[in-house]
Amino acid sequence: FFVYILYSTSHDVFYKGFTENPAKRLWEHNNDLSTYTKGKGPWIVALLEEYKTKKVALIAKAKSKDGTAERSLN
Repeated sequence: FFVYILYSTSHDVFYKGFTENPAKRLWEHNNDLSTYTKGKGPWIVALLEEYKTKKVALIAKAKSKDGTAERSLN
């Protein structure tokens, strides 16, 4: 299970997500198959973290919503 942060090079925005297949999910974001990220690509992976369980991954994703993830990228 993975938590990821993508960065839009064209819109200067970040997107946080959760997936079991990071390569497929990045492809979906870059091919406008995700509602929020549609039309905002290209997207690049800014952060990718792997977790052993879905529960732990989703907790980590929720904690990243407070903005600490973006601060750690700078």
